Amino acid sequence: MTHTHHHDHHHDGHHHDHHVHAMPQGQNMDWIFLFCILLNVAFVAIEAFIGWKTDSMSLLSDAGHNLSDVFSLVLVLVGFHLARVASNRKFTYGLKKSTILISLVNALLLVVALFFIWTESLDKLSHPVSVDGATIGWTAFAGIIINGLTTLLLMRGQKNDLNVRGAYLHMLADTLVSVGVVVSGVVILFTGWNIVDPIVSLLITYPIVVSTWSLLRESLRLSLDGTPEDVDLEQLLQLMLSDSRVEEVHHLHVWAISTTEKALTAHVVIRQLDEMEAVKHQLKHLLQEQGISHSTLEMELLGSHCHEHDCGMVEE
Repeated sequence: MTHTHHHDHHHDGHHHDHHVHAMPQGQNMDWIFLFCILLNVAFVAIEAFIGWKTDSMSLLSDAGHNLSDVFSLVLVLVGFHLARVASNRKFTYGLKKSTILISLVNALLLVVALFFIWTESLDKLSHPVSVDGATIGWTAFAGIIINGLTTLLLMRGQKNDLNVRGAYLHMLADTLVSVGVVVSGVVILFTGWNIVDPIVSLLITYPIVVSTWSLLRESLRLSLDGTPEDVDLEQLLQLMLSDSRVEEVHHLHVWAISTTEKALTAHVVIRQLDEMEAVKHQLKHLLQEQGISHSTLEMELLGSHCHEHDCGMVEE
């Protein structure tokens, strides 16, 4: 029977993954988010000023909506910094989990934003109001440029980080809404059909609803320590069993430490005691290649009748 090397691996795996890979990318995303925040704050200020000067409620409400996107971007930036807080006795994984909670908050903010778009659009459908197509069109065009640029800057990072995906969806939603507003503004300008405005708004929300549902579901799953969506447990099991020295793998658990890091624990049954270190090293290397940055493996000897509560208690 053997004991595990939980602390040794955790320390080694953490430093390899965090300092060599995550930090440069993370700091790069910091600057992108900071730039996007400043860009959007400037746009909100200008839009609110024009709305106040022209007494346009639609511009003022859009400025308020864009301000919520700034809040979303700030949340993600705060999450990046919390994820880098060093581990301590009270938080042995640091504050990495806060990134998952922030992605959940962002998903809920998107739901609230969609609710407001729906209620406002349905209200306009039943009570059409006269709108200035030219003013709306030009302001929305500016929105496309600002939101579109922000969306493009976040596009690359959103594939690997649920948190960045949340901010990306916020900005993509805004860009699509702005495109819709320009289209409806042009149509209203030439036809006077004010009802086009709420119809376009409702049509635009469909792809946003699909993406928001996906983000909300995955955020909730990770908050409850569920298996991350991109992890196939059966595939991982077969990968570990592909080592001829491994007889059996059980008590396999995979969960997210943050929006970018995953952890795994498993009991591994081997035939020979002297193969323990070599097998453990090989399995951890295979798991690292699959994106599992922290793995804790409980090694058991075949025929030792190890039970869940006393595995690893007998020394070598």
